[in-house]
Amino acid sequence: AVVSTQSTGTEGATDKQIVLNPSEAQKKEIKNMEFAVHEVYAMDVFVTTGSGKMKESNVSTTVHKRSDEMYSLKMKASRAFFSDVCNRFTMMPFTLRAFEDEKKAKMGLKECVTHELLHPYPVQQDSDGKPVAQFKYTVLVVPNGNIRINGGLFDPSLFKSEHKIEDKEVLALLAQSANRKAGGKKKKKKAKSAAEEAKSEAAAEN
Repeated sequence: AVVSTQSTGTEGATDKQIVLNPSEAQKKEIKNMEFAVHEVYAMDVFVTTGSGKMKESNVSTTVHKRSDEMYSLKMKASRAFFSDVCNRFTMMPFTLRAFEDEKKAKMGLKECVTHELLHPYPVQQDSDGKPVAQFKYTVLVVPNGNIRINGGLFDPSLFKSEHKIEDKEVLALLAQSANRKAGGKKKKKKAKSAAEEAKSEAAAEN
């Protein structure tokens, strides 16, 4: 997932099936695999300008996700906070910025985390102290290409970098369209042209 030598995929980044920049132990344990149509993948990509060896930062996280654990909360603030989380976010991750009173939300958060009703998403940093960028999105593998269904939009025109991709194979890969509609439009256009051509030949014969 890393296309420039100026950035490094963090070591051991993994989900249930895919490992990017595997550690030595993972290279021995994990077998090669192929992507198949109709599969769904949750992509969780970490990239850093450091060594690629990631560790948890001391910075407090503001992103959490509900767990399957059950516990009867004691504090009123905790019960109100957890009820709000269940109603608004169900099992999806959320940030404390989403709450109108963030200070009050933090009061209720502590007991929920202590009893593992909520799992924190820890802030990561490189072992060299370099920052780590994280990108999350979901990909559907369909017959006409891959579809990214969430994760926000990226507009490269809004960013400038002193580095650029020079690998020809990577550039060719990035130039390909992963949009299933693109293939459909081309097929429709070809079919329309063929129909018009046949119609013209029929008119000429008459």
